Formats: sequence, C-alpha cells, structure tokens
Amino acid sequence: MKQSKLFSKTIKTVDAHSISHQFLLRAGFINQLMAGAYSFLPLGLLVLKKIENIIRENMLAISGQEILMPALTPKENWQKTGRWDSFDALFKIEEYALAATHEEIVAPLARSVISSYKDLPLYIFQIQTKFRNEKRAKSGILRTREFLMKDLYSFSATEKELNDYYEIVKKRYIKIFNDCGLAFNKKTFLTLASGGSFSEYSHEFQTVTEAGEDIIYICRKCQNAVNREIKKDKCPICSSNDFLEQKSVEVGNIFKLGNKYSLPFGLKYIDAQGKENPVIMGCYGIGLNRLMGAVAEVSHDDKGIIWPEKIAPFSVHLISLGKNKEAEKIYKSLLKLKIDVLYDDRDKSPGEKFAEADLIGIPYRLVVSEKTLSVKSVEVKKRSESKIKLVKIDKINEKTF
Repeated sequence: MKQSKLFSKTIKTVDAHSISHQFLLRAGFINQLMAGAYSFLPLGLLVLKKIENIIRENMLAISGQEILMPALTPKENWQKTGRWDSFDALFKIEEYALAATHEEIVAPLARSVISSYKDLPLYIFQIQTKFRNEKRAKSGILRTREFLMKDLYSFSATEKELNDYYEIVKKRYIKIFNDCGLAFNKKTFLTLASGGSFSEYSHEFQTVTEAGEDIIYICRKCQNAVNREIKKDKCPICSSNDFLEQKSVEVGNIFKLGNKYSLPFGLKYIDAQGKENPVIMGCYGIGLNRLMGAVAEVSHDDKGIIWPEKIAPFSVHLISLGKNKEAEKIYKSLLKLKIDVLYDDRDKSPGEKFAEADLIGIPYRLVVSEKTLSVKSVEVKKRSESKIKLVKIDKINEKTF
C-alpha cells in the first residue's frame, strides 16, 4: 500500500483521554462519528481483521461452527427470558431489539437442530456487530455502543460435558490473548467473577490498564485474580491473602448458563433412555474492538503504538527519503516475497515521516536514502527497539524481519 493513496491522515492533537483513544485517532486507525460509534479506517480495519482471523482460527480448532445471526431481533424472544424489561442497555425499536447478545436468538435456533443426545455436544459461534445503549460510552473503542463481538455457544447433554468444554475454551482464550500481544499472567489475568445462573463463578479475562473501569485483585502467589464485586479475604484458588489491586478492562468472558435460556425456548433433547432433558448451555465472548483498544493501551511508548507482529496492519513500513525510484524497486520486491508493506512515497521531511511511522507503530521500519544506497543497503529498525542496522538490498527477505 502506498501511503500517498492511504485513506487516512495523521492528526497532531485530539480531544481524547485514554492513550488508546489518542493514538488510534491521531494515527488514522479510527474516526469518531459520535460518542460510542466509530468508523474503522483502512489501517484500523486491517488490525481488526487480523484479530478476527486469530479468533476464528482458534474457534474452528475447538470444533466451533461459524454462523451469522440477525442483529435485528423480535421483542417476544426477549420477553420470554424477562430481559426485554430488565436489560437496561438494550436498544429497542418498537417491537424489535438490536441484539446486545444472542442467547435469546441462538437457543430457538439450536432447537431446530437438536432433538436427541446424538446431536450433542454442539458448538456454534459468530463474529457480529452488537449494540448496547451504554450510558457512559468512553475511552474510545474500549467502551462503545456499537461493537464487533465473537460469541460462542456450547450445547451439552451433561454438566460434565459443559465443564470439559469450558476448560478447553479457557485454554484457547489464553492462546488468543497471547497471540494478540496481551500476554497472559503479565498483562492479562484470568479473573473470577460472579457466576450468574449455574455456577459459583464465571471467568473474565482482564487486561491491566489505567484506562480500565474495573478493579481486580491479582493474587501474587498464583496469578489468578478476583473481580472487586466478589473480593474475598483469601484467594479462592490458593488461599493466599496477598493481593495486588489494579485497574483493568475486560477483554473476554466465559459463562456456564445451564438451562437458563434453554428452558424458556423448549430446547430439550431425548437421552438414551428416552427421557426428555433440557440442553445445558455455555457462552463465551470476546469484544474485538475492545481487544484492539486494550492492545494499544498496553503496547505503546510516548511516540505512538507498538503493534504486536501478528495483528499489525503491515509488517514493514518502507520509507523513501527522496529516493522513490530505488524505493519503488524494493517495495515491489517485498510484495513479491508476500511481505505486507506500507510504502511512504510522500513528499515530506524525514522528521515528519519518522514521527508518523512511530505513531502508526508498524513492527519494522525500512529507510531508503542517499546514505543507505551509497552502500547498497537499507536501514532497518524494529519499532520496539532503538538499535538500527544496515541490510544489503540483495539480502532483504522474509528472514530479515
């Protein structure tokens, strides 16, 4: 991609409080339409899509089948569970609701497929836009009224089936957050929260950041955490009473739903003895927008974002300092190697180009200048490091990065 053609511009100053909101706006990843609603510009959408692909790959790896359900949903489904009146954040349009979550839709959908124990277990997921009428949409894409969410639903015959799959999902979530740069037990912590309808606890994945609105207590001994709402004197996992209090943002959660949503919709199965039983459900969510914002919160310096390599919009930021003819050849050679490149071919000063490159935060910067060309090389710098090295042009390949 040539930066001269990129559908975004950097901004020097913005009215934003959280670090992620400032940098994502300034670097041209997002554009704010109104409080809680954002356009994702090309750079931002590339990051979002890479996060989406990581999540999808991991859901498919644990037998999830991808579907897509409507966002516009009927009032009667929400009335059956009582959430038409009790769900404060639900957007209502006469006899419809814009889905804030999909338990009320997926349960009757599953009923059309599940009738026997032979149909179980079953795991389906979607990656879809959700709507919540947040009273305090704030901190950019960390808390919005419209957002992209992965919601996985499990359907089991027994509690053991649910518990076994629950642990499988838990491990996959750890892999997802590690892949996205939210290092587990360093930046992101498994957090016990209130259990809801079917178990003593549910689990949240909380990323530590000053922009977060949650308070968690991290056990210094076992690295598990508890949410403020269930804070106890001793860690429920290891009984230690040595906690570290931190502000955090929830990037994922998993719940054991039991029959809370299967019963209202008659979602049942016939077991091997011919007896009718309610299907046991679980749900597992990750907010993609919030995850992206959380990465920007924890992976940056005072110059801009430092994107983890697996979700960066491009792998390489190629910068030409008045040597576009030579840089163009290098750009094309990188593309032939299937290396994602943002090529800064613009007529700007070196200082402006370097400052914008740091702000955007692509993992590797390549500079082509009269000085580097004099030794038939390019200057290579990793965004997360200060050291610079020269690499011969004919030696540039995928192993360079």
